[in-house]
Amino acid sequence: MQKDNVSNQREHLILLLANVHIREMSKPDQQSKLDDHALDIVMKKLFKNYKRWCKYLGRKSSLWLPTIQQEVQQRKLLYMGLYLLIWGEAANLRFMPECLCYIYHHMAFELYGMLAGNVSPTTGENVKPAYGGAEEAFLKKVVTPIYKIIEMEAERSKTMKSKHSHWRNYDDLNEYFWSRDCFRLGWPMRADADFFKTPNFVLNPRDQTNGEHRPAGNDHWMGKVNFVEIRSFWHIFRSFDRMWSFLILSLQAMVIVAWNGGTPGDIFDAGVFKQVLSIFITAAVMKMGQGMLAIPPPPPPSLPILMLWYAH
Repeated sequence: MQKDNVSNQREHLILLLANVHIREMSKPDQQSKLDDHALDIVMKKLFKNYKRWCKYLGRKSSLWLPTIQQEVQQRKLLYMGLYLLIWGEAANLRFMPECLCYIYHHMAFELYGMLAGNVSPTTGENVKPAYGGAEEAFLKKVVTPIYKIIEMEAERSKTMKSKHSHWRNYDDLNEYFWSRDCFRLGWPMRADADFFKTPNFVLNPRDQTNGEHRPAGNDHWMGKVNFVEIRSFWHIFRSFDRMWSFLILSLQAMVIVAWNGGTPGDIFDAGVFKQVLSIFITAAVMKMGQGMLAIPPPPPPSLPILMLWYAH
């Protein structure tokens, strides 16, 4: 960790605890010692997303507390300090909260092993951080490799006229850490993992023109994990369907009123009012059209099915 980051996050943690401590303490003369309740409140807020992430993936959190009561408060402070140090040094990785949870999960486990004096079964020495203890080791060996993938994917989206499904953004990369498969990345993270792969496209002149027939990637590129947005000519109508529906229905109602007199009071006439109610029929037709646009086209028949059809 960088020295400036350590100083900033130490002050950050002190202010967080002091603010909660002052609000929780009813008597000003009892503020000399940090209240355990204030410590638990800050810790609960900091690790809310991390605990949800562990529960979602079915993993036990790395927040292991000692059995000796006198050491519990110190251990909680160390866990919170580690989280703030990771967050302060993460830079643009703050846009990937589950990625930070993955990093913290492993580093908190290492912290516990160091404090407990665990011995490595391979070397026979005390457990040490996987990335060493150099001043900028975390920035160079953890943050930088992940950020380089973000940078390359963003650069590909600018220089190559590719579909939205052919490159990954922050959300797509963060979705990798929504499943247990993220633990295949290991710790220290494997440089040859699919997460760090980018596709190698071989472009022909047709691909360079419109980019619509480019393959999605090679066997090593992970691609998008979950949701893939498919854009079309009708995308603008599907995105603003409520606005378009309101405008069309309002136009229909105004045309009916204008055709039958042109004054706003004419809408209270029984005959005109019945005609205005026809906007609900128009709304139903528009909803049916919207549903038809959402139906994907059927896949082409396979070769065996065509052979059976011709034989028949």
